[in-house]
Amino acid sequence: MRPYTETDEAAVIALWNACGLVVPQNDPKKDIARKMAEHPELFIVGEIAGAVVASCMAGYEGHRGWINYLAVHPDHQRQGYATELMAEARRLLDALGCPKISLQIRNTNTSVIAFYEKLGFVEDPVRSFGLRLRHDAPL
Repeated sequence: MRPYTETDEAAVIALWNACGLVVPQNDPKKDIARKMAEHPELFIVGEIAGAVVASCMAGYEGHRGWINYLAVHPDHQRQGYATELMAEARRLLDALGCPKISLQIRNTNTSVIAFYEKLGFVEDPVRSFGLRLRHDAPL
């Protein structure tokens, strides 16, 4: 595990595509650029033999931490890498004084719910709303 660097961009985007995390309304290059402008140290990747096989993009704005783009390449899933990334993200956020971590899961991504529950996450009784301020061009 290590911090993301600019040379990782193509490999990270390929990883996100392999994991089904790239959607038309989000340009992954723009998402990465925006992340690198805010707490870039909270963007971590996992490597095996020099190849990026995992990522976790954490964020913190002073109220709560967020987890985005947690991904492990399908060929390397169920080997503990996502758990290790989450532990590191939790450590980094805790070091910043973060009191709570939140995350959102797409309704279609039901397979990860048990993973987060195993890590101690519980479903909050809230509804998630969004308002897009920047419209990324479709891929």
